[in-house]
Order: sequence, then C-alpha cells, then structure tokens
Amino acid sequence: MKIFKLLLSFVLTIGIFYALNTKFGSIPPIGKFLNPYSGVWQNETDESISGNISIPELKDKVTVHYDAELIPHVFAQNETDLYRAQGYITAKHRLWQMEFQTYAAAGRLSEIIGESALSYDRQERRRGMGYGAEQSLLKMNEDEETKAYIDAYTAGINSYINQLETDKIPVEYKLLDYKPEAWTPKKTALLLMYMTKMLAGGDEDIEYTNALRLFGKERFDLLFPDFFDITDPIIPKDNDWSYIDIPQTPMPNSEPVLDSIATVIDKPDPNYGSNNWAVSGSKSTTGNPILANDPHLGLNLPSIWFVMQLSTPTHNTFGATLPGALGVISGFNQYISWGETNATRDVIDWYKIEFNEDGTKYKFDDDWKDVTYRIEDIKIKGKENYKDTIRYTHHGPVFYDDNFKSDNAKKGYAMKWIGHIGGNNQKTFLELNKSKNYKDYVKAISSYTAPAQNFVFASTEGDIAIWVQGKLPNKWEGQGKFIMDGSKSENDWQSFIPQEFNAHTKNPKRGFVSSANQTPVDEAYPYFVFNDGYETYRNRVINDFFRSKEQFSVQDFKDLHNNNYNLKASELMPYMLETMDVSNLTEEEKEIYSIAKAWQYNNDMEEIGPSIWKAWWSILYNMVWDEFDVEDTAITTPFTYQTIYLLKTKGDDAFMDILDTPEKETAKDLFLISFRKAVKKLNDWKTENGDLNWTNYKGTYAGHLLQALPAFSRFDIPIGGGKNIVNATSENWGPSWRMIVEMTSPPTALGVYPGGQSGNPGSKYYDNFIDDWAAGKYYSLNFLQSDKVTDVIIGTQTLIPNN
Repeated sequence: MKIFKLLLSFVLTIGIFYALNTKFGSIPPIGKFLNPYSGVWQNETDESISGNISIPELKDKVTVHYDAELIPHVFAQNETDLYRAQGYITAKHRLWQMEFQTYAAAGRLSEIIGESALSYDRQERRRGMGYGAEQSLLKMNEDEETKAYIDAYTAGINSYINQLETDKIPVEYKLLDYKPEAWTPKKTALLLMYMTKMLAGGDEDIEYTNALRLFGKERFDLLFPDFFDITDPIIPKDNDWSYIDIPQTPMPNSEPVLDSIATVIDKPDPNYGSNNWAVSGSKSTTGNPILANDPHLGLNLPSIWFVMQLSTPTHNTFGATLPGALGVISGFNQYISWGETNATRDVIDWYKIEFNEDGTKYKFDDDWKDVTYRIEDIKIKGKENYKDTIRYTHHGPVFYDDNFKSDNAKKGYAMKWIGHIGGNNQKTFLELNKSKNYKDYVKAISSYTAPAQNFVFASTEGDIAIWVQGKLPNKWEGQGKFIMDGSKSENDWQSFIPQEFNAHTKNPKRGFVSSANQTPVDEAYPYFVFNDGYETYRNRVINDFFRSKEQFSVQDFKDLHNNNYNLKASELMPYMLETMDVSNLTEEEKEIYSIAKAWQYNNDMEEIGPSIWKAWWSILYNMVWDEFDVEDTAITTPFTYQTIYLLKTKGDDAFMDILDTPEKETAKDLFLISFRKAVKKLNDWKTENGDLNWTNYKGTYAGHLLQALPAFSRFDIPIGGGKNIVNATSENWGPSWRMIVEMTSPPTALGVYPGGQSGNPGSKYYDNFIDDWAAGKYYSLNFLQSDKVTDVIIGTQTLIPNN
C-alpha cells in the first residue's frame, strides 16, 4: 500500500507539472504564465528610461530623452543611427503589437492561435497581402537610401529582441505561449500593407452587381448616384482644371457581369476616416499658418500610434509614428507640418475569370494565358500545416474559386488591387520628415502609392496646401462599379492618372484647406471619380466653421476637434417629428418625443437626444431597405445621405413599403412605426443598463488587440461625439491622434491620443492619455531643439556603439 501511495503521489506530481506547463486550447501554460520569476508578474513594471545600452553597429552614440508622457526624444548624429535607434526604442515599448500586426497581415495567426484562425489566414493570403508586401519591398530595395534605413531599423529591432530576457517578454507572448522572432524588412512592408488594407481594402463591386441585377439600372442610379446634390469637395469648386491635357480613358462597349455571389471578402470598418485642415496666416489670429489632423481609426490598446521626436544635425521631426514603420507619419519639423486623411478612392476591381478544363489557363481576348501558382503553406499550432494553392492572373489573385467560397471549377473571381502594385511608401515619410518647403513636400509625396491619402500641408514660409495623393487608375466612366469580364482586355486598367494631375490646391483664395473623407472634387474634374461612400456631414461642418469668421486661433482648432454637432440628425429628425402622426402616442412615447423635440442636435455626453436618434435612425434605415435583405446574396444598402434625401423627397416611393405587411406604407408611416419600436428598444435598454444619456448608451471603449482580453481594455470612456460628427468617436473607433501645429519658428504643437506610450498593460503609461483625450484636453509637445535641454526630461538613455 505504501508503494502504491508513493507511485500515486509521483504520478499526480508529474500530472500537475505537465498541466502547469502545457497549453490547453486557448489557455496558456498556467505554470509558465504565473511563474514569479519569468511570468506575468514581471511585466507589472514601468519602463526603464535611464542608463547606457550597447547597440551593435551604431556609428556614434545616440541620446534618448524621455519626458513626463514617456515620449522619447531621439538625438542621433546621422540618419542611419537615427533609424536604428527608432527601431530599438519602438520595439522596447511596442514589440508584441508591431509583430502581431504583421502576423495578422501575413495570414499567420494560426501559428500562434491555432486552427480557429485558419479561415482568416486563408482569406488574407488570397487577398494577396504577402504578395503585395513582397512587391513593395522590391520597390523599396530599388532605392539605396530607403533600403539602408530599413535595414538599420530592422537591426535596431533585432538588437532589442536579442537583448530581451525571458522574464521581460511582453505579457501577450506569455498568454499565447510563443516568443518573438527576428524582425525582417518584409515585416515593415507587411505593416504598411496592414494599413493599406485598413484604408484601401474596401469595395462594393460584388454587392453593387447584385443590386444592379435585382433592381435594374434606373433604380440603381437613383440609390447610388456618383455625386450627391450637396457637394462640398476637398478641392474648391472654383478650381481651374484646364491645365490637364491627358484625357480620361474612353469608355468601351462593355457590359457588367451580372453573376450572383453569396458571400464577400471581409472588409475594413467603413467608418474609418479622418479630419485635417489648415488655415493661412491671413486667416490666423497670430499671422502664422495653423494645421490640424485627427485620423479616425480603431480605438485599440496598445494604441495605433507611438509618438517620438527624431533628430539629427540635418533635420528635427516630431509626431506620431506607426510601430513597425520608419519616420513620423503625421507630424512636423522645423519648417513644415503635415497630416493625412483617407481619400477612399475605388482601387479594387473584380474580374470574372474563365478557366480551361484543368484550370491551368484562363481566357483573355482570343487566347488562353497561363495561370501562375502561389502555394501558401500555413502553419497551425498543434496541427499539420495547411497548404492552399492560389492561382494568379495578370489581374491579380483569384480569391473566389472552387477551393474557397465557390463550387464552380470552371470560373473564379480575381482581385485587381492597388495594394498589389509595389510602391515605396516608406520613402514618402522619410522625405517628408526632412522637407523644408512646398516643393520638398510635393516631391516627397510623389512616390506614394496606396492607400490614397489627402496630405495636408503648412509651412513656416506661409504656404498651405492639400494633395489627393496615390497611384490612381485612369478609369473609363463607370469602370469598377460592377464585376467585369476578365477575358476582355478593354476592361483592364489602361493607365494611371499622371501624378501632376492628382487633385490638389495650394494657397486657395478662401484661406483654408480641409478634408474629411468627402468627395475630392466636383463633376468638373476630368477623370472618373466614383462615389464609393464619401462622407457628407463632417466636411460641411468643418468648411462652414471656417467660413463663419475671418480669423481662427489654436483654441478654435481645439473646439472644432471636439465639435459634437450632429448635422445628419438635424437634417432629418425635425422633418420626422413634424411629419409623423403623434395623436395616439402613449405616455412613454410622448416623453421620448418631448426629449427628442427639445434636443439641439449636439451629441454631448449627458444628452439623451443622441441615444433617441441612434435607436430611431437604425430601425428606420433597416425598414426602408428591407428589400435588400436577400438570402444567399451579398448586397449593400444605399448611403446615409441618399436615404435621407429619398425619405424627404420621395416619401411614397415603393422602397418605403414594408414587404411583410399588407398595407402600403409611406415615409410618414415608417417614421411612426420606427419611432414606437425605438421607444421600446430604449426603455428595454434603460431597464437593463440604467441612464439613457449618450455616453452610457454609446459605450465607447478601447479594446486590446486580442479581443478576448477585457482586463487589458478600457470601457465606458466618458466622451461625446459619434458617427458623421467632427468628434467622430463611436463605440470602438474615433480620433486616434489629435494634433494641432502652429507654424511659428520653430513650430509649437499640441497632441493627444486615446492610449499611452507603453504597450505593457502593467505600466502606468499604458492608457494614461485616455481620460484627457476624452475630456478634449491636449499635451504640449516638447519640441526640443537640442539634446542639452533637461527641464522637461525625466530620464535619459544613451545608446552606445558595441563594435
């Protein structure tokens, strides 16, 4: 018996040891995770910001000052050392984030998460993310300077990884039970592809094709016009386009392919957008141009941006960087400032492919072209690898075929995407960082390919400007709205709009430039611009603001960043309240009606009106477009602006009729029916959740990149705003970096973002900016002119050569 007990005790000990050090499903090895010497507890410390660090291959020492916000001010003696140091410092604070995003971009999540990520990985590889990154890397390597700096940045990251002790590995690695791998230049290319997908990965060709087939061309054109009746474009309407001497591609005798497709590729959040603007010195209270930028992206932790100052004897730059990419993306130097908004141009087209019997060739004009094959070997944690064979045509990868989301071996659908055309986007930001004037700025952005961006600019010389920049196909009228026949060469992209003919303006008469994802131009622009969901509310609020008086201050810029006016609601809700029959409202309905009528259309935190609007509008919108709820058919509903236009001007249109009722409803009927449903929805929500004020009902949060980690997220952030509002803060996306720069000499700047500099959830710097960001407060950005300044510094590290 004693021997049996001894053996049983031994077996149990071995079992417990095995269990503590083995990963079961999504649960990390508990023993490793809770180990007091190398587990999660070791991450609950603030970053070291003092002392000397040896870095291989540095040419000279690099000084890194940290200020009270944990912003590193990097002073190097040459640019190669600067970008080596940037790589090291970024990895020190954001290693897991920057690497995880490249895993996601490359379709490699199965390696660290397991089989549950396989479908996602297959999709991203069929999207051509890895292929696009490889093409971009080829372009970047063609430029010796870009290649040298990327190599230095890569080496800096790897210097940090090689020095990283097991106990200091970021907590997410411990949770998922894997370790960081060496950084490569391709990972930087993948990070840039990740942003390209986020901002230029949307299209509706397939959904529009289905809508065209179901409703016909006349109805389609009514629902999806190229321009709305109210157009306030980025480039002022009075712009002279007569200098453009290369014509639009002539329209062939081409017909869309009216195939029915049930499912579509996952797409980025269509709400991602941004604001930027600049006023000239004559329109500024101080006589200096002022510039602002606030890109609207996901509210993530760790935050999308990492703020740095990057300085050498030849240039001195400050602003928001993307962990994994070189230089400052949105920021300023001694002479200029710049920022971006998404241009949302249609740069994805879909082609129907006809294959031969064995699928090795595809039809093109009067010939059969060979397909090429890309074998994607997907590693799966705990499983055998999965091999996916993807066929490529000259259009691009065949996303849908009999191996993925289709069962027809004779046909497929290929994706033509600007993201697959190699471009040296990295060079744009390297050159912007050291630009001194308008000419330098134009030269810097000329190499920029995708995603198309509206680059706003201001300088100490007094110039302001905005360019709609990207490599944009010169399409024939209507090209890319619907699926095209891939067997006809006339449907290919025939050329690109020459760089100098991309829409732009410098020092316009009105004294300001601005963009908020609206249409870049009006109908006078001589190239085809397709309305693929351009914003129609924020831009009008911004432009009306700058037309409202003669001069503006930095405080005005702050106020505009935090402007909560709901123009969309103001253009429909009064009409609904006045039009619908209120004679038989219940007491509960009368109470909500009274609150709605008193609302002044500001989405402020304590207001109930925005909650009423959101519930009412969403129910009404779905009622109007119930015809679009078609089984086994991918389809998208019309844009908000056109929906409101039809409700107010075509209230008796057939689309207003609810399909599953015997009566024939009009817009007036829908207003009452949807209002009553909204009141019930709001009261049910109130019973379960409490106060109906906007900040509670909206529930803004900043979620950790691993969505299953609420402990590393921030919920119930007290902030107003909302969709289509200048303060574009919704549930989980919003102003990801607010920046205001006055072009004094040197410039003075303010900035804030919803997060913190550290990627470590155990650090006090992980989310310490969020409350100030939500309250509309800013931090003065300490633009140091010398590494000798110490009054704002709380710690200094010196990177020294280890050669």
